[in-house]
Amino acid sequence: RIADFQEVLGEPTVALAKLRDLCFSGIPFDGGLRCLCWKILLNYLPLEKALWSSLLKKQRDLYSQFLKEMIIQPGIAKANLGVSREDVTLEDHPLNPNPDSRWNTYFKDNEVLLQIDKDVRRLYPDMAFFQRPTDYPCLLILDPQNEFETLRKRVEQTTLKSQTVARNRSGVTNVRSSSPLKTTPNSLSEYEVLPNGCEAHWEVVERILFIYAKLNPGIAYVQGMNEIVGPLYYTFATDPNSEWKEHAEADTFFCFTNLMAEIRDNFIKSLDDSQCGITYKMEKVYSTLKEKDVELYLKLQEQNIKPQFFAFRWLTLLLSQEFLLPDVIRIWDSLFADDKRFDFLLLVCCAMLTLIRDQLLEGDFTLNMRLLQDYPISDVHLILKKAKELQDSK
Repeated sequence: RIADFQEVLGEPTVALAKLRDLCFSGIPFDGGLRCLCWKILLNYLPLEKALWSSLLKKQRDLYSQFLKEMIIQPGIAKANLGVSREDVTLEDHPLNPNPDSRWNTYFKDNEVLLQIDKDVRRLYPDMAFFQRPTDYPCLLILDPQNEFETLRKRVEQTTLKSQTVARNRSGVTNVRSSSPLKTTPNSLSEYEVLPNGCEAHWEVVERILFIYAKLNPGIAYVQGMNEIVGPLYYTFATDPNSEWKEHAEADTFFCFTNLMAEIRDNFIKSLDDSQCGITYKMEKVYSTLKEKDVELYLKLQEQNIKPQFFAFRWLTLLLSQEFLLPDVIRIWDSLFADDKRFDFLLLVCCAMLTLIRDQLLEGDFTLNMRLLQDYPISDVHLILKKAKELQDSK
Protein backbone atom coordinates (compact mmCIF):
# COMPACT_ATOMS: atom_id res chain seq x y z
CA ARG A 1 0.00 0.00 0.00
CA ILE A 2 2.81 2.40 0.83
CA ALA A 3 4.32 1.73 -2.60
CA ASP A 4 0.95 2.56 -4.22
CA PHE A 5 0.86 5.90 -2.41
CA GLN A 6 4.47 6.66 -3.30
CA GLU A 7 3.77 5.92 -6.94
CA VAL A 8 0.79 8.32 -7.12
CA LEU A 9 2.60 11.01 -5.11
CA GLY A 10 5.78 10.55 -7.15
CA GLU A 11 4.20 11.75 -10.41
CA PRO A 12 4.86 15.39 -11.47
CA THR A 13 1.08 15.92 -11.35
CA VAL A 14 -0.82 13.96 -8.72
CA ALA A 15 -3.76 11.99 -10.15
CA LEU A 16 -6.47 13.14 -7.74
CA ALA A 17 -8.97 10.37 -8.50
CA LYS A 18 -6.34 7.69 -7.84
CA LEU A 19 -5.22 9.42 -4.67
CA ARG A 20 -8.81 9.68 -3.42
CA ASP A 21 -9.33 5.95 -4.01
CA LEU A 22 -6.23 5.07 -2.03
CA CYS A 23 -6.95 7.48 0.83
CA PHE A 24 -10.55 6.33 1.12
CA SER A 25 -9.35 2.95 2.42
CA GLY A 26 -7.09 4.59 5.00
CA ILE A 27 -3.70 6.29 4.72
CA PRO A 28 -0.61 4.69 6.27
CA PHE A 29 1.12 6.87 8.84
CA ASP A 30 4.57 5.92 7.54
CA GLY A 31 6.77 8.56 5.99
CA GLY A 32 4.36 11.39 6.63
CA LEU A 33 2.01 10.13 3.90
CA ARG A 34 -1.15 11.12 5.75
CA CYS A 35 0.01 14.70 6.31
CA LEU A 36 0.84 15.08 2.65
CA CYS A 37 -2.38 13.46 1.42
CA TRP A 38 -4.57 15.55 3.72
CA LYS A 39 -2.90 18.73 2.47
CA ILE A 40 -3.75 17.74 -1.11
CA LEU A 41 -7.28 16.54 -0.30
CA LEU A 42 -8.02 19.77 1.59
CA ASN A 43 -6.87 21.85 -1.40
CA TYR A 44 -3.90 23.33 0.41
CA LEU A 45 -1.33 21.81 -1.95
CA PRO A 46 -1.97 21.93 -5.71
CA LEU A 47 -1.75 18.78 -7.84
CA GLU A 48 1.37 20.07 -9.67
CA LYS A 49 4.30 19.20 -7.45
CA ALA A 50 6.54 21.84 -9.01
CA LEU A 51 4.36 24.52 -7.36
CA TRP A 52 4.60 23.11 -3.83
CA SER A 53 7.69 24.80 -2.46
CA SER A 54 6.80 28.31 -3.67
CA LEU A 55 3.21 27.97 -2.45
CA LEU A 56 4.27 26.72 0.98
CA LYS A 57 6.74 29.56 1.38
CA LYS A 58 4.11 32.11 0.39
CA GLN A 59 1.46 30.72 2.77
CA ARG A 60 3.82 30.37 5.72
CA ASP A 61 5.06 33.93 5.24
CA LEU A 62 1.45 35.08 5.11
CA TYR A 63 0.76 33.30 8.39
CA SER A 64 3.73 35.07 10.02
CA GLN A 65 2.18 38.30 8.80
CA PHE A 66 -1.12 37.38 10.50
CA LEU A 67 0.77 36.72 13.74
CA LYS A 68 2.41 40.13 13.56
CA GLU A 69 -0.79 41.99 12.79
CA MET A 70 -3.21 40.19 15.09
CA ILE A 71 -1.19 39.08 18.07
CA ILE A 72 2.02 41.06 18.17
CA GLN A 73 0.81 44.55 17.17
CA PRO A 74 -2.15 44.74 19.59
CA GLY A 75 0.14 43.35 22.28
CA ILE A 76 2.69 46.09 21.72
CA ALA A 77 -0.02 48.72 22.00
CA LYS A 78 -1.11 47.22 25.29
CA ALA A 79 2.44 46.88 26.61
CA ASN A 80 3.15 50.53 25.88
CA LEU A 81 -0.32 51.55 26.99
CA GLY A 82 -0.82 53.12 23.59
CA VAL A 83 1.82 55.78 24.23
CA SER A 84 4.53 55.14 21.72
CA ARG A 85 2.56 53.51 18.98
CA GLU A 86 2.25 55.93 16.08
CA ASP A 87 -1.22 54.87 15.05
CA VAL A 88 -2.74 55.07 18.51
CA THR A 89 -3.92 58.65 18.68
CA LEU A 90 -5.32 60.54 21.63
CA GLU A 91 -8.80 59.75 20.42
CA ASP A 92 -8.14 56.07 20.90
CA HIS A 93 -7.86 55.35 24.60
CA PRO A 94 -9.37 52.51 26.66
CA LEU A 95 -12.49 54.50 27.57
CA ASN A 96 -13.25 55.57 24.02
CA PRO A 97 -16.93 54.66 23.46
CA ASN A 98 -16.55 54.52 19.66
CA PRO A 99 -17.30 50.94 18.53
CA ASP A 100 -14.49 51.16 15.94
CA SER A 101 -11.94 52.05 18.58
CA ARG A 102 -8.93 49.74 18.70
CA TRP A 103 -9.38 49.31 22.41
CA ASN A 104 -12.97 48.30 21.94
CA THR A 105 -11.86 45.68 19.44
CA TYR A 106 -9.19 44.55 21.88
CA PHE A 107 -11.72 43.98 24.67
CA LYS A 108 -14.16 42.22 22.31
CA ASP A 109 -11.35 39.96 21.11
CA ASN A 110 -10.62 39.08 24.71
CA GLU A 111 -14.10 37.67 25.18
CA VAL A 112 -13.58 35.37 22.19
CA LEU A 113 -10.09 34.53 23.39
CA LEU A 114 -11.35 33.45 26.82
CA GLN A 115 -13.87 31.09 25.22
CA ILE A 116 -11.19 29.60 22.94
CA ASP A 117 -8.82 29.29 25.89
CA LYS A 118 -11.37 27.39 27.93
CA ASP A 119 -12.05 24.96 25.09
CA VAL A 120 -8.50 24.27 23.89
CA ARG A 121 -7.16 23.55 27.36
CA ARG A 122 -9.38 20.49 27.52
CA LEU A 123 -8.69 19.11 24.06
CA TYR A 124 -8.39 15.34 24.25
CA PRO A 125 -7.73 15.26 28.00
CA ASP A 126 -7.19 11.50 27.79
CA MET A 127 -3.97 12.16 25.83
CA ALA A 128 -0.93 13.99 27.13
CA PHE A 129 -0.02 15.34 23.68
CA PHE A 130 -1.79 18.71 23.85
CA GLN A 131 -0.30 19.50 27.27
CA ARG A 132 3.24 18.74 26.13
CA PRO A 133 5.63 21.41 24.88
CA THR A 134 6.04 21.69 21.12
CA ASP A 135 9.53 21.21 19.67
CA TYR A 136 8.91 24.28 17.53
CA PRO A 137 7.57 27.11 19.72
CA CYS A 138 6.73 30.27 17.78
CA LEU A 139 9.93 32.31 18.01
CA LEU A 140 8.22 35.41 16.66
CA ILE A 141 6.10 35.40 19.79
CA LEU A 142 8.39 33.90 22.42
CA ASP A 143 11.42 36.09 21.72
CA PRO A 144 12.55 37.19 25.22
CA GLN A 145 13.31 40.66 23.80
CA ASN A 146 9.62 41.17 23.21
CA GLU A 147 7.82 43.45 25.55
CA PHE A 148 4.41 42.81 24.13
CA GLU A 149 1.67 40.76 25.61
CA THR A 150 1.25 37.16 24.41
CA LEU A 151 -2.13 35.42 24.29
CA ARG A 152 -1.14 33.58 27.46
CA LYS A 153 -0.62 36.88 29.28
CA ARG A 154 -3.79 38.31 27.80
CA VAL A 155 -5.79 35.43 29.21
CA GLU A 156 -4.14 35.80 32.61
CA GLN A 157 -4.81 39.52 32.70
CA THR A 158 -8.30 39.53 31.27
CA THR A 159 -10.80 39.67 34.04
CA LEU A 160 -13.74 40.24 31.74
CA LYS A 161 -16.28 37.54 32.22
CA SER A 162 -16.49 35.74 28.94
CA GLN A 163 -19.91 35.58 27.35
CA THR A 164 -20.54 31.99 26.42
CA VAL A 165 -20.06 32.08 22.70
CA ALA A 166 -22.09 29.00 21.90
CA ARG A 167 -25.61 28.69 23.15
CA ASN A 168 -27.06 25.23 23.40
CA ARG A 169 -28.61 25.11 19.94
CA SER A 170 -30.19 21.70 19.80
CA GLY A 171 -32.26 22.29 22.89
CA VAL A 172 -31.27 18.95 24.37
CA THR A 173 -27.64 18.11 24.18
CA ASN A 174 -24.78 20.50 23.96
CA VAL A 175 -22.04 20.04 21.36
CA ARG A 176 -19.87 19.13 24.33
CA SER A 177 -22.17 16.70 26.03
CA SER A 178 -20.12 14.42 28.20
CA SER A 179 -18.68 11.28 26.79
CA PRO A 180 -16.59 8.71 28.66
CA LEU A 181 -13.82 9.13 26.10
CA LYS A 182 -13.38 12.71 27.15
CA THR A 183 -13.06 13.16 30.86
CA THR A 184 -12.70 16.81 31.68
CA PRO A 185 -10.39 17.75 34.55
CA ASN A 186 -12.17 19.47 37.41
CA SER A 187 -10.36 22.72 37.03
CA LEU A 188 -7.89 24.33 34.71
CA SER A 189 -5.46 24.67 37.58
CA GLU A 190 -4.70 20.99 37.10
CA TYR A 191 -2.77 21.98 34.00
CA GLU A 192 0.63 23.35 34.71
CA VAL A 193 1.58 26.37 32.65
CA LEU A 194 4.88 25.68 30.95
CA PRO A 195 7.84 27.91 31.79
CA ASN A 196 8.58 30.97 29.64
CA GLY A 197 10.14 30.08 26.32
CA CYS A 198 8.06 26.88 26.08
CA GLU A 199 4.67 26.47 24.50
CA ALA A 200 2.21 23.63 24.91
CA HIS A 201 0.54 22.26 21.79
CA TRP A 202 -2.84 23.54 23.03
CA GLU A 203 -1.44 27.08 23.01
CA VAL A 204 -0.58 26.68 19.32
CA VAL A 205 -4.16 25.53 18.65
CA GLU A 206 -5.42 28.55 20.61
CA ARG A 207 -3.44 30.88 18.35
CA ILE A 208 -4.74 29.19 15.18
CA LEU A 209 -8.35 29.59 16.36
CA PHE A 210 -7.85 33.17 17.53
CA ILE A 211 -6.43 34.22 14.16
CA TYR A 212 -9.22 32.36 12.36
CA ALA A 213 -11.80 34.21 14.48
CA LYS A 214 -10.15 37.58 13.69
CA LEU A 215 -10.05 36.87 9.95
CA ASN A 216 -13.62 35.53 9.82
CA PRO A 217 -15.68 37.97 11.89
CA GLY A 218 -18.92 36.73 10.32
CA ILE A 219 -18.54 33.41 12.13
CA ALA A 220 -15.67 34.23 14.55
CA TYR A 221 -15.29 31.33 16.98
CA VAL A 222 -17.98 28.82 17.83
CA GLN A 223 -17.55 26.15 20.43
CA GLY A 224 -16.66 22.89 18.74
CA MET A 225 -14.22 24.37 16.23
CA ASN A 226 -11.49 23.32 18.66
CA GLU A 227 -12.57 19.71 18.04
CA ILE A 228 -12.10 20.20 14.28
CA VAL A 229 -8.68 21.81 14.48
CA GLY A 230 -7.36 19.31 17.08
CA PRO A 231 -7.02 16.21 14.86
CA LEU A 232 -5.60 18.28 11.98
CA TYR A 233 -2.94 19.87 14.16
CA TYR A 234 -2.12 16.58 15.90
CA THR A 235 -1.59 14.90 12.52
CA PHE A 236 0.70 17.65 11.22
CA ALA A 237 2.59 18.15 14.49
CA THR A 238 3.47 14.44 14.67
CA ASP A 239 4.68 14.26 11.06
CA PRO A 240 7.85 12.13 11.03
CA ASN A 241 9.41 14.63 8.61
CA SER A 242 10.79 17.47 10.76
CA GLU A 243 10.79 19.91 7.84
CA TRP A 244 6.97 19.63 7.66
CA LYS A 245 6.53 19.29 11.41
CA GLU A 246 8.25 22.62 11.98
CA HIS A 247 5.49 24.38 10.01
CA ALA A 248 2.59 22.45 11.54
CA GLU A 249 1.00 25.64 12.89
CA ALA A 250 0.78 27.55 9.60
CA ASP A 251 -0.15 24.45 7.57
CA THR A 252 -2.87 23.51 10.05
CA PHE A 253 -4.26 27.04 9.92
CA PHE A 254 -4.72 26.97 6.14
CA CYS A 255 -6.06 23.40 6.03
CA PHE A 256 -8.47 24.24 8.86
CA THR A 257 -9.59 27.38 6.99
CA ASN A 258 -10.22 25.32 3.83
CA LEU A 259 -12.09 22.65 5.77
CA MET A 260 -14.18 25.29 7.57
CA ALA A 261 -15.06 26.85 4.21
CA GLU A 262 -16.78 23.54 3.43
CA ILE A 263 -18.48 22.91 6.77
CA ARG A 264 -18.86 26.40 8.25
CA ASP A 265 -22.59 26.48 7.49
CA ASN A 266 -23.02 23.86 10.22
CA PHE A 267 -21.75 26.43 12.71
CA ILE A 268 -23.89 29.36 11.58
CA LYS A 269 -27.10 29.38 13.57
CA SER A 270 -29.00 31.62 11.15
CA LEU A 271 -28.50 28.99 8.40
CA ASP A 272 -29.73 26.07 10.52
CA ASP A 273 -32.95 25.64 8.57
CA SER A 274 -31.64 26.51 5.12
CA GLN A 275 -30.65 23.88 2.56
CA CYS A 276 -27.01 24.19 3.46
CA GLY A 277 -27.63 24.27 7.21
CA ILE A 278 -27.28 21.58 9.82
CA THR A 279 -31.03 20.83 10.22
CA TYR A 280 -31.29 19.83 6.57
CA LYS A 281 -28.29 17.49 6.95
CA MET A 282 -29.72 15.93 10.10
CA GLU A 283 -33.02 15.28 8.32
CA LYS A 284 -31.02 13.74 5.48
CA VAL A 285 -29.56 11.19 7.92
CA TYR A 286 -33.11 10.11 8.74
CA SER A 287 -34.33 10.07 5.13
CA THR A 288 -31.31 7.91 4.18
CA LEU A 289 -32.04 5.62 7.12
CA LYS A 290 -35.66 5.34 5.99
CA GLU A 291 -34.42 4.10 2.58
CA LYS A 292 -32.00 1.61 4.07
CA ASP A 293 -33.84 0.35 7.16
CA VAL A 294 -37.45 1.45 7.42
CA GLU A 295 -38.15 -0.62 10.55
CA LEU A 296 -35.42 1.14 12.52
CA TYR A 297 -36.47 4.53 11.14
CA LEU A 298 -40.08 3.99 12.28
CA LYS A 299 -38.93 2.88 15.73
CA LEU A 300 -36.91 6.09 16.25
CA GLN A 301 -39.84 8.15 14.93
CA GLU A 302 -42.26 6.36 17.23
CA GLN A 303 -40.04 7.12 20.25
CA ASN A 304 -39.78 10.73 19.07
CA ILE A 305 -35.97 10.51 18.96
CA LYS A 306 -35.14 13.46 16.76
CA PRO A 307 -31.89 13.47 14.78
CA GLN A 308 -30.77 16.69 16.51
CA PHE A 309 -30.51 14.79 19.80
CA PHE A 310 -27.39 13.03 18.54
CA ALA A 311 -26.69 13.75 14.84
CA PHE A 312 -26.11 17.45 15.52
CA ARG A 313 -22.84 16.63 17.24
CA TRP A 314 -21.93 13.76 14.90
CA LEU A 315 -22.26 15.95 11.81
CA THR A 316 -21.02 19.29 13.11
CA LEU A 317 -17.85 17.87 14.62
CA LEU A 318 -17.24 15.22 11.91
CA LEU A 319 -17.51 12.51 14.59
CA SER A 320 -14.47 13.87 16.42
CA GLN A 321 -16.17 13.48 19.81
CA GLU A 322 -17.50 9.97 19.32
CA PHE A 323 -14.22 8.09 18.97
CA LEU A 324 -10.64 8.11 20.19
CA LEU A 325 -8.28 10.36 18.23
CA PRO A 326 -6.54 7.64 16.11
CA ASP A 327 -9.98 6.40 15.05
CA VAL A 328 -11.21 9.91 14.26
CA ILE A 329 -8.16 10.38 12.05
CA ARG A 330 -8.94 7.12 10.22
CA ILE A 331 -12.54 8.22 9.62
CA TRP A 332 -11.28 11.56 8.30
CA ASP A 333 -9.10 9.77 5.72
CA SER A 334 -12.35 8.53 4.14
CA LEU A 335 -14.27 11.79 4.64
CA PHE A 336 -11.58 13.95 3.05
CA ALA A 337 -11.19 11.46 0.18
CA ASP A 338 -14.92 11.49 -0.60
CA ASP A 339 -15.29 13.42 -3.85
CA LYS A 340 -18.86 14.39 -2.95
CA ARG A 341 -17.30 15.67 0.23
CA PHE A 342 -19.46 15.06 3.21
CA ASP A 343 -22.12 12.88 1.61
CA PHE A 344 -20.18 9.93 2.95
CA LEU A 345 -20.49 11.33 6.48
CA LEU A 346 -24.29 10.90 6.25
CA LEU A 347 -23.74 7.25 5.32
CA VAL A 348 -21.33 6.77 8.22
CA CYS A 349 -24.01 8.13 10.57
CA CYS A 350 -26.54 5.72 9.03
CA ALA A 351 -24.09 2.84 9.38
CA MET A 352 -23.64 3.73 13.06
CA LEU A 353 -27.42 3.48 13.53
CA THR A 354 -27.88 0.22 11.63
CA LEU A 355 -24.99 -1.46 13.47
CA ILE A 356 -26.83 -1.03 16.78
CA ARG A 357 -30.31 -1.65 15.30
CA ASP A 358 -31.07 -4.68 17.50
CA GLN A 359 -30.36 -2.73 20.68
CA LEU A 360 -32.33 0.27 19.40
CA LEU A 361 -35.31 -1.87 18.40
CA GLU A 362 -35.42 -3.38 21.89
CA GLY A 363 -34.62 -0.24 23.90
CA ASP A 364 -36.92 2.39 25.31
CA PHE A 365 -36.44 6.15 24.80
CA THR A 366 -34.01 6.58 27.72
CA LEU A 367 -31.89 3.58 26.83
CA ASN A 368 -31.74 4.54 23.16
CA MET A 369 -30.80 8.13 23.92
CA ARG A 370 -27.95 6.84 26.04
CA LEU A 371 -26.78 4.57 23.22
CA LEU A 372 -26.87 7.38 20.68
CA GLN A 373 -25.19 10.00 22.84
CA ASP A 374 -22.50 7.61 23.95
CA TYR A 375 -22.04 5.37 20.94
CA PRO A 376 -21.10 1.82 22.01
CA ILE A 377 -19.11 0.49 19.02
CA SER A 378 -15.47 1.50 18.89
CA ASP A 379 -14.42 -0.48 15.80
CA VAL A 380 -14.36 2.25 13.15
CA HIS A 381 -13.28 -0.19 10.42
CA LEU A 382 -16.55 -2.05 10.90
CA ILE A 383 -18.48 1.24 10.72
CA LEU A 384 -16.67 2.41 7.56
CA LYS A 385 -17.16 -0.99 5.92
CA LYS A 386 -20.90 -0.79 6.65
CA ALA A 387 -21.05 2.80 5.33
CA LYS A 388 -19.34 1.67 2.10
CA GLU A 389 -21.90 -1.14 1.72
CA LEU A 390 -24.70 1.42 2.11
CA GLN A 391 -23.01 3.62 -0.50
CA ASP A 392 -22.66 0.72 -2.96
CA SER A 393 -26.27 -0.38 -2.46
CA LYS A 394 -27.63 2.93 -3.78
